[in-house]
Amino acid sequence: MNVTDLQVGISLGGVAGLQDGLGEFALQIGSRIAHAAPRWRERHGVRFHFHVREKLVGLFGTEVGYLPVTRWQRVRHVQPMRYALWHSLHQLNKTLPPAGCGPRIVTVHDLNYLYGRNAFSTWRHHRRTSALLARTDHVVAISEYTAADVRRHLGWTGPLDVVLNGARSFVAAERRPLEGWPAETGSSERPFLFHLSRMSPSKNPGAIIELARHWPEMRFVLCGPPGQDSRRLRDATHLPNVQFHLGIDDAQKAWAYAHCAGFLFPSLTEGFGLPPIEAMHFGKPVFLARRTSLPEIGGAVADYFDDFNPGAMRRVIEAGLARAREPGHAEAIRSHAARFDWDKAAAAYLAIYARLLALDPAPAVPGLPDRAAAAAPG
Repeated sequence: MNVTDLQVGISLGGVAGLQDGLGEFALQIGSRIAHAAPRWRERHGVRFHFHVREKLVGLFGTEVGYLPVTRWQRVRHVQPMRYALWHSLHQLNKTLPPAGCGPRIVTVHDLNYLYGRNAFSTWRHHRRTSALLARTDHVVAISEYTAADVRRHLGWTGPLDVVLNGARSFVAAERRPLEGWPAETGSSERPFLFHLSRMSPSKNPGAIIELARHWPEMRFVLCGPPGQDSRRLRDATHLPNVQFHLGIDDAQKAWAYAHCAGFLFPSLTEGFGLPPIEAMHFGKPVFLARRTSLPEIGGAVADYFDDFNPGAMRRVIEAGLARAREPGHAEAIRSHAARFDWDKAAAAYLAIYARLLALDPAPAVPGLPDRAAAAAPG
């Protein structure tokens, strides 16, 4: 290794899986940075190292290095090499940057602790996040809404960029029907409304269950990882028009997006919101809470809940489903979704690295197919 090489650390912190929003963000951004690593090494003498838990070593291939995450790094973090730049991919990272490293970047996804928690929990999370920013030189927010929260609630006056997330398109992906559904079901033949999340209280799945209770002729399909919240909701729900499918894979997700009549996402707290954009890639109408970042992400092509009363929600959905049948509306939805691109997001992060390292402008990231990123070993 050339002693003049610049070492750049990219920390996933405690991220252990790739099934939630943080995992998807780390996979998509990390895969593209790793794809650019040979050119950066040749052109700039920059070597990328991913700071990961042991189970994720090798996730981004062999052109990058790996550093193990340990619990002691929450107290003291020393590495034998000096890092010219250190980027924490999320604000929940409890490990410290290495001592003596160069500019420290943190991507802030949300400040959801400010919404709907008890006073002690809010204080504890706010204290931890404030301490994180005290050892940060540069902030990146994933939406304008999150950026405004960082400035307003954390008093951040330092450098801040907004880099919108991408969202994978599953349109060309393999499709496999959910259990109990025929492969060729059409949304007009057996219509259902689709929801995808971990079903925690902040995702507001209870509003969907109450809507289903008051709309028995409509089917509702709720999917997500098999966590405590989703299992509890499934076990407590006994409605003939509600189905739960937990632990679905990408092929089943693609099938559900392709065949649903619309996508429901009445979430109360979001820093971004990937599933609505994934549904929009299929030209599907999406129905969002008019809360936090969702109006920014859904734009004019989405429909919004201002009231979670079942009757009010049904009226919004029926009007939105009618609008979705208008000529050109599905294409407008797809065009909106195309704005959120992981290649562009990764290029923006590399441009920030180049600026902070005083390098020549970073070369563009050649397109990395979503399938290639998704197929990275885990």
